[in-house]
Amino acid sequence: MDVAASLFIDRGVDGASLRQIADLVGMKAGSLYYHFGSKNELLSAIFERGIEVMVSAFDEADTATSDLSDRERVAAHVRAHLAALFENGPYTAAHVTAFRTAPAEVRDAIVPIRDEYEAMWTDLLRGLAASGAIADSTPLGLHRLLLFGAMNASVEWFDPGRGNLDDLAAAITNQFWDGLSKKAPA
Repeated sequence: MDVAASLFIDRGVDGASLRQIADLVGMKAGSLYYHFGSKNELLSAIFERGIEVMVSAFDEADTATSDLSDRERVAAHVRAHLAALFENGPYTAAHVTAFRTAPAEVRDAIVPIRDEYEAMWTDLLRGLAASGAIADSTPLGLHRLLLFGAMNASVEWFDPGRGNLDDLAAAITNQFWDGLSKKAPA
């Protein structure tokens, strides 16, 4: 699955075949069918694993930050999401880069799971609004999507070998937080 996820990132869904995946792992293409009934089934498994990594990272950040400030909690969640993209295998990055071009049946199967993860972020933002940390008139769904856009688009341009993931997380958090904070400068 690691090889397949990496291939989907590099070549896209249409550009990666089961034969290529099998060749890269040193097996016959037919042997892949023992584990996965189709390319779509393999792709779904990769997307599901990517979301599992993100949910786990979110849960760990939630547990570790329960007594921190609201801004520190957001920063930890941003860092955890970025870690899921860059430090925990290719599954999450494959989900981010290949989901849009996946067949409709794969997207339809994954959307409910993906929606659950997004709801975790909406609940986090809703809690911040309820506590007064961010404006309660803020359209939270829109701002969640803007935050996801900043984090997920980084897989296209950020190179962890040349940049610091902590600095990226801080920059995204600062832009996000200062744009929503009631105390943001005019």
